[in-house]
Amino acid sequence: MAVEAKADGSANTSTLPGQIQSRYSTPLSFRIGGKILERRVRLGDSVKAGQVVARLDPADAEKNSASARAQLDAAEHQLVYANQQLDRDRAQAAESLIAPAQLEQTQNAYAAALAQRNQAQQQARLAADQLRYATLTADHAGVITAEQADTGQNVSAGQAVYALAWSGDIDVICDVPEAALAAFVVGKEASVKLAALPARTFRARVRELSPAADTQSRTWHAKLTLEVPTPDVRLGMTADVGFSPANVAQGAFTVPSTALFHDNGHPAVWIVKQPGDALELRRVEVARYGERTVTIASGIEAGERVVWQGVHTVTAGEKVRVVAPLHPEDFAS
Repeated sequence: MAVEAKADGSANTSTLPGQIQSRYSTPLSFRIGGKILERRVRLGDSVKAGQVVARLDPADAEKNSASARAQLDAAEHQLVYANQQLDRDRAQAAESLIAPAQLEQTQNAYAAALAQRNQAQQQARLAADQLRYATLTADHAGVITAEQADTGQNVSAGQAVYALAWSGDIDVICDVPEAALAAFVVGKEASVKLAALPARTFRARVRELSPAADTQSRTWHAKLTLEVPTPDVRLGMTADVGFSPANVAQGAFTVPSTALFHDNGHPAVWIVKQPGDALELRRVEVARYGERTVTIASGIEAGERVVWQGVHTVTAGEKVRVVAPLHPEDFAS
């Protein structure tokens, strides 16, 4: 059987599954180690920038801070004494009451006391920071998307306690097969439909396309920025990303998938040539594979007859008798 090739009336639209994600997501972790004393937020909670989300047991940090302050007080007293001694020795040296070597020793003692005081100041500031680090705050406003440590657990510095998805820009993430790469050029627009909001269609624009394919799935990771998202768009929602394949134009042809053959590994179809009804195997460029149809971007012309049944039982140059399908509309995409 053969079917006449007719150009599609409009460009085809393909879809890819995707997921709603925040553009920026960061782990929240303590900058020091310790035992978690309190967690103030849970999975799914919204937080503001600067909000306290967890606390460590501050006992050790408080002791270190108190010790550093005591050392600073001692260093400051030592510096005051060294400064007074330097003033006395300078006055006596001016009257030639002491040897120059004694004045040099006093100056050296003052310089050492000053350095010790400066060091103690830095240690006290560091200890104060360590005490402040026992309180974990959110760096940005957002939503808690993961809990990775429990109350009472001992954590090390940098170990993630929460995952925070920032508020603001929302991305649609999808994996793009090689045949659709040309349609995902950075800056190109696409449509997005959400399963939870079936009556609405959102616009998105390609923001980023991974430079290399995933080694297992052989797909490219694409990120599209969702334009004008509404409050009812939630992170983790499933989405259908609609796009127009770059190699599908107004003159594309849709034929039954059973018509597709191969020529040394390349997609091909059998064409019934006129006059004579002899068969010709012709390579084609496939734009899209549907459930029951194949969209051909180039390789055939309007009005040509394409064999759609028995493609594995014929040979090139063979003359055939064309039998039209009873209901060719059944193969429309």
